[in-house]
Formats: sequence, structure tokens, C-alpha cells
Amino acid sequence: MDEGIRLNKYLSEAGVCSRRQADRDIEAGYVTVDGQKATLGTKVYEDSKVCYKGKAVEIKDKLVIYAMNKPIGWVCTSAEADDESIFNHVTFPERVVYVGRLDKDSSGLLLLTNDGELANSVQKSRNNHEKEYMVRVNKPVTEDFIKKMSEGVPILDTVTKHCKVRKTGERSFSIILTQGLNRQIRRMCDALDYRVVNLKRVRVMNVKLGDLRPGEFRRIEAEEENKLRKLVLSGRDK
Repeated sequence: MDEGIRLNKYLSEAGVCSRRQADRDIEAGYVTVDGQKATLGTKVYEDSKVCYKGKAVEIKDKLVIYAMNKPIGWVCTSAEADDESIFNHVTFPERVVYVGRLDKDSSGLLLLTNDGELANSVQKSRNNHEKEYMVRVNKPVTEDFIKKMSEGVPILDTVTKHCKVRKTGERSFSIILTQGLNRQIRRMCDALDYRVVNLKRVRVMNVKLGDLRPGEFRRIEAEEENKLRKLVLSGRDK
């Protein structure tokens, strides 16, 4: 905003009113900038003080949610902590945080947002939000393996929650988790004498990976975002 933006646009982006209504209110004398009555065409700068009908107005950061396809090798950590941090590979328009980690050897859907409340809710295990993965292992998937994975596996001094597991190929399966233990799927497979060869997250709640290529990101669509926020508020994924 170094070059300034028109006052009517500023009021619109601050959620006060439409640009057309802003023009009318400016002409009516309802708006001041730096203590002076504004006129049509007045510009607002970084340090400007805008008041509408006597109340201070400012543009707050817009809350955004991005979906990214994290490639194998990129790390979910801060840019300063690791050269392979996702933030050293991708520049986002806003300052965002990732919602739930994907380990270095895993790929797929990663949500990023500047909405801390949303991020915390999605990550809390007690909220039972679904995350779906496609997994390939080192040997044939048996019915016994599927049964044990779905009913719970002892790892990390606990037993994993019941989950949905479906065989998708001779050595592959899909799994839907509602908890997020450290390296959970890999540990579950290890406990059953299987080794994960490839692991990709394809869905978080209602948001799907889709056709995003590795390293690409997109802002989730309005309909997706509205549904995601409703699911977070309701504590359900259905």
C-alpha cells in the first residue's frame, strides 16, 4: 500500500460497505482521513488513520487456506530450521502455517493457512477429522493385514483408533485416519512386519489433492472453504 489505494476501495476491503456506498458516504461527510473530511478520490496510505462515522477502520489480513502437493524430500518446518523446508521452495502471498505435518519421505496434500483457530481445530485428534492416504508396501496385502490395521495396532504405548482400510492393489491400500500420531501409518505397518514403500495423502476432511502437481499449490475454492469451516465447527466430517 506504499502508493496508496483509493478510499472507496479501502472501505470495501475493510468490510465497511461497497465502493458505491463508500462514495456516497464520503460525499455525505461520514469519512475522515487523518482527522480531515475525505473527498472522492482521496488515497489511503500505510500510516493513514481512517474513521467511518467516528469509528476507526482498518483492513485486517484476509484469512486464507491453501492446498499444496508436498513432494517427497520437502520438510514441514520453518525456513530457518531446514534448507529443505517447504517455505524455502514455495513463496506464499501471505504468512501461513502448515496444518498437520507430512514427514520428509511422504507426499501429497498439505493445508496451509493464516487462520490459527482453524489450524488448531483440524489438528486436534479428539475432533476426529478424517485424513485419507494411499499407501504402497513391500509385499502383498492380505485380508488379515487389512483387518488388523482397521481394528487398531499397538504403537507408541497405545493402540491406534479403529479406522477404514481398503485394499486397492496387490501391494497397496487406502487408509482413513482420524488421529495423527507421529509417523503413524509407517509405525502401524512396521508393527505388522510390512514396510511402506510410498505414502501419499490425498484428502483432508472435504479437501482433496485432485490434480495438483508436486510443488504446486492453490487457494481452496469458496465452496470448499465454507464446507471445511462448517465441518470444523460441527466437529464432524460428514
